Amino acid sequence: MPTPPPAAAATAASNVPAAPADDVFYPCSDGKPMADNMWQADAIMHAAGDLRAALPTALVAADILMYPEEGNKDNKIAPDVLVALGLGTRNRSSYFVWVEGKPPDWVLEVASPSTQADDLGVKRRRYAAMGVPEYWMFDPKGGVYPPGTPRLQGLKLADGKYMPLPWQLAKGGRTIRSEVLGLDVRVDGELLRFREAAGRDIPHRNEIEAAAGRAEAQAKREAARRKTAEARAEREAAARSAAEARVAELEAALRRSGGRHPS
Repeated sequence: MPTPPPAAAATAASNVPAAPADDVFYPCSDGKPMADNMWQADAIMHAAGDLRAALPTALVAADILMYPEEGNKDNKIAPDVLVALGLGTRNRSSYFVWVEGKPPDWVLEVASPSTQADDLGVKRRRYAAMGVPEYWMFDPKGGVYPPGTPRLQGLKLADGKYMPLPWQLAKGGRTIRSEVLGLDVRVDGELLRFREAAGRDIPHRNEIEAAAGRAEAQAKREAARRKTAEARAEREAAARSAAEARVAELEAALRRSGGRHPS
């Protein structure tokens, strides 16, 4: 099914109920922390923020509970980051696959020592069974996945199984192209970096804030320079006026004295 244009997507999303119509209570939290450590938390939050900037009309959610099966509150999973295209950006307490009409298009799991086995095994099988088109895994610090396992893996669903998306050489290093998002993804230190098809890197939030801070500081320096220059110009103008007034006084005095130099 083709993705509807942004306006149509937003209209469609406004007609989607916020929660299932059945009488089953679906908790919106599993009581577990979003991350085990700062590396994992930073990678999750930066990825979610960068994806929202790159895909402003898509649903991007971090650590939201997803329920694949109507009526079964025990069948749940919380992707570190999910992206669903064509559903609008309305906030949700949970992601109900049967309410939204489809599973997410893209899911990311960020590795930690307590989750890496599930990321490589049971979660991979569960996302494939749900029909999630792309499943991505990232080890931000390194050393969590087994030796020889790449820190970043992008997998594409084909015939019910996930197959690796190919690496490619591009400006900035080796990247993997997400076919469903239309973005190139690469490892950038302990974070992921997303790049648009046109070649523009999506800046991290801290980079945007730093750039804004630099621009503000530059604007203050320029304002201070202008103020200093204006003050100097005012002093110079005042000095010229005083000199001109003194010359005028001397000329008037000469005229009054008949040309004799006043004593």
